[in-house]
Amino acid sequence: MKLLIQLLGQRSVLWCLLLINIAGTIYGYYWYGWQIRETPAHFLLFVPDSPTASLFFVFVLIAFLMGKNWPLFEVLAIVTLFKYGIWAVVMNVLVLVVSGELPWQGYMLIASHFAMAVEGLLYAPYYRFRFWHLMVAAIWTLHNDVIDYVFGMMPRYSILNEFMPQIGYFTFWLSILSIFIAYILCVKDKPYKSSLF
Repeated sequence: MKLLIQLLGQRSVLWCLLLINIAGTIYGYYWYGWQIRETPAHFLLFVPDSPTASLFFVFVLIAFLMGKNWPLFEVLAIVTLFKYGIWAVVMNVLVLVVSGELPWQGYMLIASHFAMAVEGLLYAPYYRFRFWHLMVAAIWTLHNDVIDYVFGMMPRYSILNEFMPQIGYFTFWLSILSIFIAYILCVKDKPYKSSLF
């Protein structure tokens, strides 16, 4: 495990992940483009969930490359990368179950979003956020759920429209799980302390 942690801290690995996440973030905002165009301005910040999560991680990686920790970005990254990574995997699997088929883009989304969830967790030993940072991320995340499922700003999978109440319920508890994981890995006593710097 320590060897993996050291490998993740190598500048070449950080640069590689930074470039991948920048590309993924740009593609993610492009993917949401049609929904963003139909979204009222006051909801815009809360619509493109996955690319915003990867954008948080872009800032985390930039900070690491500068020899710094930006705790608020770190906590927002770990919570939202895990939440929206797992959410997208589950939604695409659900599309496959309901329709009996999934286009190649769906499989690409499953793979990329699963990787997104994993990368946020892998860097947990390097994060330096405190409990109050986690509470800010919790408010952001749960507020986003309200915007999505009370005001109807969730990512759109038309084939799943009839399951929206169940998806909203699942998403709420996925948010709670994501916040809890961040607490266990980064706020509660860590099994080891690692530093990039």
